[in-house]
Amino acid sequence: MVLGPAEARHLSVLRLAPGAAVVVFDGRGGEARATVAELDDTRAVLHLGEATQGAQETPQPLTLAASLLKGDKLAEVVRAATELGVARIQLVVPRRADAREIGAQKLLRLARVAQEASKQSRRAVIPEVLAPVALDALAWEGTLLVAQPGSAVRVTDAVDWTRPVTVLTGPEGGLTAEEVAALVARGAQAVTLGPRILRAETAPVALLGAIAALGQ
Repeated sequence: MVLGPAEARHLSVLRLAPGAAVVVFDGRGGEARATVAELDDTRAVLHLGEATQGAQETPQPLTLAASLLKGDKLAEVVRAATELGVARIQLVVPRRADAREIGAQKLLRLARVAQEASKQSRRAVIPEVLAPVALDALAWEGTLLVAQPGSAVRVTDAVDWTRPVTVLTGPEGGLTAEEVAALVARGAQAVTLGPRILRAETAPVALLGAIAALGQ
């Protein structure tokens, strides 16, 4: 396997040299052992060894539907969501969204953040980061859990791994009651994240962390 300049620099930063053992992954769950054969500023040559079993993913695909946020908040959400096991991240634009659109370069940057987070967490899957859609155009398979203060349903009681799971968190100020009611009418289930009101960048981490703690 021949890697380009970016990955060669990454190996150099890690202070690796020819002969070092590494693990490579394809972003879709496949892993293999490898040995660094050549390394310079422009490329790295790896000798591939045996395939290995990557860490277990969730029993069904887990999607995060995240509201657009300003600044670097969205990058932090993507990073944490990747570490916590999502298969994809669908950006959405609810009524109170901090931003109404996202440029192609920022979307590409978020994809790189997901890639870097997969490497850092030694996860063999890189989640997709999908361009934003209006909240009323959001489609999902299986179960949709909507984080909503005041709900009596706990996340741990609502997750059903017989079907794909999508979780939705709102922007600063939250989803409107009308938005939540419309989603529930389409089959979604509102869930609580506890007694406190969480920031828009904290809620996705809390929701996904609760699911990850189930140990599935």
